Order: sequence, then structure tokens, then C-alpha cells
Amino acid sequence: MAPKAIRWIYLSVGWTCTGLGILGAFLPVLPTTPFLLVALWAFSNSSPRLKEWLYNHPRYGETLQDWFEHGTIGVGIKVVAITAMAASVVILYWITQSLTAVSIHFTIVLLTAFFILSRPSVRPEQV
Repeated sequence: MAPKAIRWIYLSVGWTCTGLGILGAFLPVLPTTPFLLVALWAFSNSSPRLKEWLYNHPRYGETLQDWFEHGTIGVGIKVVAITAMAASVVILYWITQSLTAVSIHFTIVLLTAFFILSRPSVRPEQV
């Protein structure tokens, strides 16, 4: 594939994930940060200008910088993420009444929660 075509694919992924991330800021069932992390990755492979725009965004830039520079996830973000994941287990059971589906989902949620909790909450220089 030509480099120009690959650049357009990265740009498309970046814009799609940016749009989904913005939607996630308003819809409780859609996460914001993971989509913006993918968008930042895609923009870093296609457009330095768009990468800098997202990386230094007034609303989301600090969270993205914390993750990329220090691997940190803020306490507030951890609380919201784990609360939403716990709620998703309850909602899934309420909707499906399937112990199999809930067991699989619960396992994934639990492993994800452990990962989130294993990340530092503050930058090393703030300790």
C-alpha cells in the first residue's frame, strides 16, 4: 500500500476515534480516554499537527500526557471507570439474566479493574 494511502487510514482512524471520544464525554456507556489514546496514536503516525492539537488539548491533554509520559491514571478517573464497569455487570444481568454472560463479563471487568488500580494515581514528581 502506498504511504499516502496508509496516512489516510491513520487519519481516518484518528478522526473516528476522536469523534467517538467526544461522544463518550456525553454518553455514560461510551468511554472517552481509550478512544482518545487510539486517536493520539493514529495522529502521531499521520499528522504531527493533529497529534500536538490532541496532546495539548485544554480538556483532554493533561490526561493523555499523564498516561503517555508517566503511565498514570488519576483517582477521579479510576473511580468513574470502576463504578461504570461495576454498573455494567449489574445492567448486563438485569437485561440478560444469563449467568454465563455475566460471568464472562465480570471476569473481564475484574481484570480491567485490577489493571486500572495497578497504575499510579499521581505523577512521580508529585509524590
